[in-house]
Amino acid sequence: MTEKEEIVRKGYDKIAKQYHADRHIFDNRKELEQFVSLLPRNARVLDVGCGSGYTGEYLVEHGFNVVGVDFSQSMLKLAGRNVPEANLIKQDATRLGFKTNSFDGLTSFYCIIHIPREKHASLFQSFHRILKPEGIMLISMGYSEWEGTEKYFGVDMFWSHYGPEKSLQIIENAGLLAIWDKIVECGGEKPYWVLARNKK
Repeated sequence: MTEKEEIVRKGYDKIAKQYHADRHIFDNRKELEQFVSLLPRNARVLDVGCGSGYTGEYLVEHGFNVVGVDFSQSMLKLAGRNVPEANLIKQDATRLGFKTNSFDGLTSFYCIIHIPREKHASLFQSFHRILKPEGIMLISMGYSEWEGTEKYFGVDMFWSHYGPEKSLQIIENAGLLAIWDKIVECGGEKPYWVLARNKK
């Protein structure tokens, strides 16, 4: 883990409860509805950077088998309370230890923006590998190109992302073909969303 990624892990360990208390302002149900509509019944879904379990809770309520990974122990502890039905694993998003073709679907909300952007190509190659053929991915990324560290809920936090055009190119180069991509203003922020289908 790089020093930048360690800033993220330590930061979320400290602010987990504060972050969870405010998580509802980022209402992503419209995007999630479109995602779940494309999945088979009883689909197995991986939530990368699951945080306190906000997305996982929605997925479990819709009948899916959810695996959540996060490298923040404090976040995983909250997720265990909020979505006890999920299989929660402490794991780095850039080192996913799952077999090829393990999941029907994959989500990653407000996570990839904290991963050093030079790792984004290998990250999406990993998503391509562990998703089944025709598997569905819904992720959020940054709406502009930027990298830096700023205060967030009173702690140091690191962000790293390209703009939408380059991000989409990286995603499609990995074998994930966009169904749609768009910037959605939500909670005072403007994440860039991509819904994609895995091609193998």
